[in-house]
Parts: sequence; C-alpha cells; structure tokens
Amino acid sequence: MDYIKSPFNYTGGKHKLLKQILPLFPDDIDQFVDLFSGGCNVGINVVANNKKFIDFNPQLIELLNVFKAYEIDIILSEIENIIKTYDLSDSSVFGYDYYGCTSPDGLANYNREKFLNLRNDYNSLKHEKNGFKKNIMLYTLIVFGFNNQIRFNKEGNFNIPVGKRDFNSKIKSNLITFLKNIKDSDSEFINVNFKCLTANDFKGSFVYADPPYLITNASYNEQGGWAEDCEYKLYELLDSLNRNNINFALSNVIENKGTKNTILESWITNNDYKIHYLDMSYNNSNYQIKDRSNKTVEVLITNY
Repeated sequence: MDYIKSPFNYTGGKHKLLKQILPLFPDDIDQFVDLFSGGCNVGINVVANNKKFIDFNPQLIELLNVFKAYEIDIILSEIENIIKTYDLSDSSVFGYDYYGCTSPDGLANYNREKFLNLRNDYNSLKHEKNGFKKNIMLYTLIVFGFNNQIRFNKEGNFNIPVGKRDFNSKIKSNLITFLKNIKDSDSEFINVNFKCLTANDFKGSFVYADPPYLITNASYNEQGGWAEDCEYKLYELLDSLNRNNINFALSNVIENKGTKNTILESWITNNDYKIHYLDMSYNNSNYQIKDRSNKTVEVLITNY
C-alpha cells in the first residue's frame, strides 16, 4: 500500500512505521485525535469520519490551516512566485547543470544566499498573524531547508540552514496528494498544549499520541522541551482516558542507545497495558549517534 507522505520532515516521523502501526489501530474509527500531530504522517493515513490534529507548534498549525483554507492552485502559484522572487533553483524545469550543480552534491551552493534572504524576510514577519504569503514562505523554506525540517529558536525565528534539494517534481506531487487529502476529509488543526486537555475533550474518540521521546537527544529536546514532568503528565491523561473507556495508542521508545525509559516501563507494567514491539531504525534521521551498535526499541502501547 502506498501511504501519503507528509510535506514536512519531523525527527522520528512515523511514515516508515505506518505498515506496522495502522493495523494495530481499531477498525471503524469515528473521531481520530492525533495528540502530537507533528508532520501528520500518521493521521493523514488514518481512515476516520473526523480527524483532529493537535500540536503545540503554532507555526505548524497556522501553516496547516492555510493549506486547508486555500485552493491547491493558489498555493502552488504562490510557491512558484516565491521561488522566482528569490531566484531559487527550479531543477524540475532547468535540471542541475543549469545551476552549476550535480545531483549527488545538491543545490546548496547555488541556493545558500538566496535561501538566507528568504529566511530573513520570513523571520521579519513572525508576528504577523495568519498571513497567506508568510505561511507559504515558511513552507518554501522547509522545502529548500536541510532535510525539509522545521525548527525555531527561542526567539521564534526559523533557523534551519539551506538544504540540497528544491521544489522538485516528487516533492510537488507529495504536496498535492497531501493537500487533496486534508481538503477532502473532515480535518481540523488545533494549536494547544496537551496539558490543557482532559478526558472530556476526547469523548467518542480514538486517541493516538506520539510525544517527544524522553530518552532521545533529538532536536525537540535540545532546549528542554520535554522533561520528566511532561512524561508523567501525559501518562496521567492517558490513564484518565482509560478510566473513561476511551481507546488510545502511544508511540514511544523504551530503550535508546543504551538508555532505558524506566518511567515508561513502570507505567506499562503497573497498568497492564499492551505492548507491541516495532521494527525501526532512525539511522537516517538527524541524530548525533556515537555508537550505532546500541539498539533502539520502539513500541506502540495500547489500552485495548
């Protein structure tokens, strides 16, 4: 089965795990809630009558709401306009030779200064709310940025460096497929901290949670974004869902590069939740891995 691919690259994104995760979800989902939606890789591929994508990143949710609100042709036209305005590469039309670059080396040398100009202009607009052009500028930065990642510093500035690729035919095709799906489905994108939610917010829902992982050193943990208090708070919420007969599935890592998440292990054991072991390697993710011989044990935890 061909799964829809997110136009964003989140560290630890679940696209490669979908064939293992989705069969473990309940059949006939009415309302699906993606509690830490990130790049939407899981939720976009779930069949449900209604889908709610929740994330704490306001820039991401704002962009997704723009994607939902505007016609595909208008979005594509604005992307092309930004590429022309900043004289960024268009390898799908001109190829690599035109820019003095090769496919193995990529387009970074040609795009670097132009990309920084776009990034500076976008960051100057960060306080502008719900601007269509501002959000398409962000998406264009993601496309031309390193590994198509999203990252903001403490000041709220997008700070990913230039990448090797551009808005090529494959990326364009993936975007169009993604846009069609969110427009054809009953999908809602919500910016809220999970700590503000209770079981009452999830009545009649199936909840999937893919939080930042406590024992990884991924980019979302570099500034202390996820700590033990967050871990305990999430488990309290999931326990409350369980007491209210609301099904949930939690993606997490029990062991990573020799470190164990003992909090997670104890929580699973104490509540008799079901554990499903997944086969996955993040060797291509943007991790600083010193010893690849140490394994990562990724799991899906369910209360059904």
